[in-house]
Amino acid sequence: MSPMTGTRAGANEAQTTRTSGRAAFPGAFVLPRILRRPVRAFAALASGRVTIRPHLGSVAAVVFLASTGLYGMETGGHTTTVTQALTSGVGFALEDVQVSGNVETSDIDILQQLGLDGSTSVVAIDAHAARQKLMELPWVTDAHVQKIYPRGLMVRLVERKAVGIWQHGDALSLIDVRGDVIAPLTGARHADLPLYVGLGADRHSDELEARLLFHPELRARVKAAIRIADRRWDLRLDNGVTISLPEDNVGEALKRFAAFDAGRDVLSRDITAVDLRLDDRIALRLSEAAFERRTQALEERAKLIKAAEKNS
Repeated sequence: MSPMTGTRAGANEAQTTRTSGRAAFPGAFVLPRILRRPVRAFAALASGRVTIRPHLGSVAAVVFLASTGLYGMETGGHTTTVTQALTSGVGFALEDVQVSGNVETSDIDILQQLGLDGSTSVVAIDAHAARQKLMELPWVTDAHVQKIYPRGLMVRLVERKAVGIWQHGDALSLIDVRGDVIAPLTGARHADLPLYVGLGADRHSDELEARLLFHPELRARVKAAIRIADRRWDLRLDNGVTISLPEDNVGEALKRFAAFDAGRDVLSRDITAVDLRLDDRIALRLSEAAFERRTQALEERAKLIKAAEKNS
């Protein structure tokens, strides 16, 4: 018998032995394949064939306690506080805050909104969350927050611009170019802005502003825009004259008045109102003094006509 033949025969014999062994114990329990490796490892550990490295238990205990502590801080909401305490003590305490772009919003309001104090750590600041907090301020329309390590923070704001004052009842509020309310009017800083009065005046102020942009001289003289029944506007000028605009085609009405006023300087005359609500005419209302003078002039004219008829 050759060696190769003997090897093949030995393998066949071993295979036959394993097969016959299973056949010899038909009721024996066989572990699933996925559990065989863990069971063999446990058996080797129990028999002492595998040795445990020194300090492995200590390391496992430290990892377990650290994981438990982190889970407890996260569950209790103390992660930020602990992070600030640890990082502030090693040189990351916030000391320099640079603020730019704020005109209406004070630096104190910004610091209070961000919740910054002497124990704040730069590491613990969430720039995205800080931006969201700044966006809640009434004047802020956009914000940018950047951490500057190790101890700085840069805040840049974009604020809304007030273009008018909206009077609703007894309350006065500042509104932007879209008619959105910014904040209540306080003090006299914005007192020179145009006044919008009445229901719906805030929502439609942007439409009126768009029409008046084509007539800058008239727009500069408007001191108040009064919304009538939430349908149309009356413009109150700086000299007390009221211009009544139509409900529709406001731009065309203003063009007609501009052409009519060219060379006449109607608004500087002794009138109290200009009515543009009719498409085919412009009506002027005289002041009481001008009306009396006009009445007297007509009476004098009538007397002269009668006298001339008598003498003829």
